Amino acid sequence: MENNNSKNPLHGITLQKILESLINYYGFDTLGELIKIKCFNENPSLKSSLTFLRKTDWARKKVEELYIKTVSKF
Repeated sequence: MENNNSKNPLHGITLQKILESLINYYGFDTLGELIKIKCFNENPSLKSSLTFLRKTDWARKKVEELYIKTVSKF
């Protein structure tokens, strides 16, 4: 039986790791331009961004999609 999780590029990666990678690669300024959400543009911090993204599915999905597009550049 084949494991479908092995095909998921986000399998085994936490939201915190995704966000840390994107912040390190883009910085909050560029990240705020790419994904227009308040937690990236007004007093951004890892903690406030994680809190918002854990509660807001549409924003988390945008962050995950950007991570998948960007992961090959890391």
